[in-house]
Amino acid sequence: MKDMTVEELFTIKNPVIIDIRSPIEFKDGAIPGAINVPLFTNEERQVIGTIYKQEGSAIAKWKAMEIVSPKIPELLQTIKKYVSDNTELIIHCWRGGMRSKAVVTFLEFAGIYSWRLVGGYKAYRHYILEQLPIMLPNKSIVLHGLTGVGKTEVLKILKKKGYPILDLEEMAGHRGSIFGTIGLGDGHNQKTFDSLLFKSLQEIKDADYFLVEAESKRIGKAVQTEQLMDKKMQGINVNLNTPIDQRVKHLVAEYVQPYKEEPWYFEKISDGIEKVLRRVKDPDIKKSLIKMLTDRNYPDMIRILLEHYYDPRYDHAKQEYEGEFFEISADHPVDAAYKIASKLNGLGFRPIRELNTNFNLDYFQSRS
Repeated sequence: MKDMTVEELFTIKNPVIIDIRSPIEFKDGAIPGAINVPLFTNEERQVIGTIYKQEGSAIAKWKAMEIVSPKIPELLQTIKKYVSDNTELIIHCWRGGMRSKAVVTFLEFAGIYSWRLVGGYKAYRHYILEQLPIMLPNKSIVLHGLTGVGKTEVLKILKKKGYPILDLEEMAGHRGSIFGTIGLGDGHNQKTFDSLLFKSLQEIKDADYFLVEAESKRIGKAVQTEQLMDKKMQGINVNLNTPIDQRVKHLVAEYVQPYKEEPWYFEKISDGIEKVLRRVKDPDIKKSLIKMLTDRNYPDMIRILLEHYYDPRYDHAKQEYEGEFFEISADHPVDAAYKIASKLNGLGFRPIRELNTNFNLDYFQSRS
């Protein structure tokens, strides 16, 4: 049986990682890119766990063998689909125990050679938590801006141009507003956030700086590390300014138009507004928000939220940052990305990859 450590895993060029834990374990946290081929269903795992606690390991192992035996041919066939000549097959379970050992043995009997990840997902989780604090590049460039200026879009454009980006909202599966997880699913838990942060830091490991959006410490279900927050607070700050009409238009286009006819949309927005109303003291503003929501007048509702709720809160949050602020004014994300890139280049912060850094100026000129 061939064993592989977590450290060795990250040196493999084309790994195919097969996670044989139950679906509920996989959903709780997984190595990015891993494929879930469960040895047991959630229910079967629960049954075996109960027997283990009540009757001991010997009887639990026998029950596990009874459950697994009929599944072996289909299990091996499923895993075989992911095998090719230029890949390395890695099998793991929770802590590299009985489940992964059994599957690697079955595969070997079938002539399919694979590695067992020593320590399993538990070892992977421990490893990335140790590494995260020391992986951060030296300097941060923090993108600020009122809700709706298009900060996330600007970061995505800059990433395509070769700049080192950490997209924290994408990692958290959550947007920092009432729009929360709209279009993003249920949001990611802490384990998934940490794994995606680790993966992103691996991708920019050659950079001595990174660009990141100014987010509060908690984003949805996830919390940023102290080290990351410290880097951000001491970074160089770029404040993006966009007219409010453009901000409303942007938010409607991204968060309203694609989803407003979905049966869940009104309820989800209502939940968000309910949380806002708890913090709004002005009775007239509360009344207006409730009316706009009831009428499904989302553009006017968004404008009120921006002017009377998000904008004042954002101005206060900016005061926590220690570094110098550079002001950038732009109507469109491409325009903003172009101006930010020019500023960064002037400060000596170049792209980490040699890509075409010409920005499509026709994009925003045609929309102005």
